[in-house]
Amino acid sequence: MTPPSDQLPVIIEPGALTQLPTDPRLVPALIAAAGEQAGWRYVEFFTANIRNPHTRRAYARAADEFLAWCASAGVPSIGAVQPVHVATWIEVGTRELAAPSVKQWLAAIRHLFDWLVTGQVVPVRPTAHLVRA
Repeated sequence: MTPPSDQLPVIIEPGALTQLPTDPRLVPALIAAAGEQAGWRYVEFFTANIRNPHTRRAYARAADEFLAWCASAGVPSIGAVQPVHVATWIEVGTRELAAPSVKQWLAAIRHLFDWLVTGQVVPVRPTAHLVRA
C-alpha cells in the first residue's frame, strides 16, 4: 500500500526503499528526473535529517508543492531552479497564506536546497540571496 502523497516521504513503509528513489510515487517528478543520487538525497533529507515528525510533514508538504509548481511552470530539472522561481512561488504564497506559513515554506525550501547542494545534487542554492518572507 502506498501512503497518500501528502505523507511522502514522511511515512515510508517497510520495503518501500527497496525500490529506486526515482519512483514518482516516492519523490516529486523533478527529483525523480534528476536520477538515483538525487532521489536518495531527497529521501535522506526527510528521513535522516529532520527528526521532528511535525516539521518533517510540513517541510515535505512545502517541498512537494514547490517542486510541483516548478514543474508546472516549465522548470526542466531540479538543477534549473533559479532564485526567480523561489521568489515567485513565495510571492504567490503571500497572497494566499499568513506570514508565518510563508516563512515556514521558505525555511523548508532553503533547508532542502542546502541539503541538495551539500550532497552535490545541485550546484548552487537558488535561495541564497532571498530575504525573509
